[in-house]
Amino acid sequence: MFVKVCGVRNAADVTAAVDAGADAVGFMLTESVRRLDPATARGLAGDLPPGVLSVGVVSGIPAAEAGRLALAAGLNALQLHGRYAREDFAALAALPLVLLRATHLGPVGEEQPDLTTGAYGEAMLLLDSPRYGHGERWDLGRLADARPTGHWLLAGGLTPGNVAEAIGAVRPWGVDVSSGVEAERGVKDPALIRDFVAAAKGA
Repeated sequence: MFVKVCGVRNAADVTAAVDAGADAVGFMLTESVRRLDPATARGLAGDLPPGVLSVGVVSGIPAAEAGRLALAAGLNALQLHGRYAREDFAALAALPLVLLRATHLGPVGEEQPDLTTGAYGEAMLLLDSPRYGHGERWDLGRLADARPTGHWLLAGGLTPGNVAEAIGAVRPWGVDVSSGVEAERGVKDPALIRDFVAAAKGA
């Protein structure tokens, strides 16, 4: 089970994630209570051991700017979160970055996003709640007849107490957590990070 701990903000967060066995660490590079400037993210990413993916997370900015931010931060992956088009991913394809596409299901009855990993040229797909970053759960039952394929991560309201159940319900390739391992909004709890990673990998 691939585990990404997102929204880390300091060296203690990074150490906790790495020591727990996380496979990826996410750095918020655009508007968020967890936002970091590229220089700070570069310093923290430099402490990651080989094999742990450093992911820049962006939303609401042009793809070209997102690519520049990720490279300035010295990261090896970039997550475009929200309404990005195939053309945006194509524009980033030549950069030395692993690309992640983060999206969510729309209201029932409306056209839904393509849930095939790689449909936009991305290496991983992340399926989140509509109001991401706020620890809100969503109806996993909607995936009963439309489960993503390939390397996809489940996100949205996951905690150490419910991640194993969620994994059992929809069988993702990986999981992503931010709010679910925080003592308060934007402040990570090392014990919760440890418990989350252990629960996910043991599911």
